[in-house]
Amino acid sequence: MAKDKVAVVDYKAGNLKSVETALDYLGADFLVTHDPDALRGAARVIFPGVGEARASMEVLQASGLGQAIVDFFQSGRPLMGICLGTQIIFEHSEERDTACLGLVKGKVRRFPESGGLKIPQIGWNQVVHSDSHPVFKGIPENSNFYFVHSYYPQADIQEQVMARTEYGITFSSAVARDNLFASQFHPEKSGRWGLKLLENFLGWNP
Repeated sequence: MAKDKVAVVDYKAGNLKSVETALDYLGADFLVTHDPDALRGAARVIFPGVGEARASMEVLQASGLGQAIVDFFQSGRPLMGICLGTQIIFEHSEERDTACLGLVKGKVRRFPESGGLKIPQIGWNQVVHSDSHPVFKGIPENSNFYFVHSYYPQADIQEQVMARTEYGITFSSAVARDNLFASQFHPEKSGRWGLKLLENFLGWNP
């Protein structure tokens, strides 16, 4: 039974092991699942992933996991997106012109091929926030987190942008809406402050 557990969504998008390792370290009671009903019954859900938007959306739609994530969000229980899981909560991705879940208004765009920037962005970068969300509690405002991505979120509603990062352009590196918090960076790969952010999510009651 998933009733009191954290459910980690397994939709063939990779990167699950590092999330499992971080949750183990924090002593979380969790399960990794591709069962839509297990997601719907969980106490909270983490939606991670590294991969390609169109292929991942096809898996989510075919398996029923996409609708289960929407249903879980509508239940009001805490939901967290990470990296690709963050991009897929937006309305649309430029990656193969993909319609996404639409939980947050806005688009996911590819970094511009200019300015000598390496694409994808791989490595540490500064996340500028202002203690604007409980999941950032106790984390210094300009801490560094670990990124791996070629596409970036662009939120339409500025009040839903919880953090920003510069990489050629300024993008929304963390967004939130009601019981949803999502980060483009990988907290599970971001050392002390990443673990603190995950710990904050595990204790967050929106």
